[in-house]
Amino acid sequence: MPYAFLDGQPYWVVYFSLLGIVLARAQMTYWIGRGVGAGLHRSRLAERIGAKLAKAEHLINRFGPPAVTFSFLTVGIQTAVNLAAGAMRMAFPRYLVAMFVGCLIWAGIYSVGVVVVLNALRGLFLHSPSLAVAAVLLLLGGLALVLWWRRSRRGPAESESEPTGDLVGPSA
Repeated sequence: MPYAFLDGQPYWVVYFSLLGIVLARAQMTYWIGRGVGAGLHRSRLAERIGAKLAKAEHLINRFGPPAVTFSFLTVGIQTAVNLAAGAMRMAFPRYLVAMFVGCLIWAGIYSVGVVVVLNALRGLFLHSPSLAVAAVLLLLGGLALVLWWRRSRRGPAESESEPTGDLVGPSA
């Protein structure tokens, strides 16, 4: 049973489920970006930076599709790239092709990852249930530690730049 998991569901069911999810999410983000872009183009800011905005749109249209595709290989950047593609009015056919290729890659990576992790946990659980529980707890603890560490590194720098609420400024 190397190609099946989750009550016998074959790999392709997982792949196409993830593909549907990422396609819907990317399209939703792009169209939200189009709405934001429409508001931006009607704003006073667009009047002031009109030529620069047009140049940015041209560059996004020309060089943006590879950025859209490769953004799906990252964590945390793909939403920003899809939103920017919509806000900067990337031509929809160009965006659609780049997004679809990126979604195919993303679904492949994540579905294989899900298969590997779930099959490993299943095998570990069948071998030793207590070891499987310990492994899951260790993974969750490690994740919590990484999140805590990242937050603690970021904490002091942000607190220095936060306004104190004092309108006059620091006293001498």
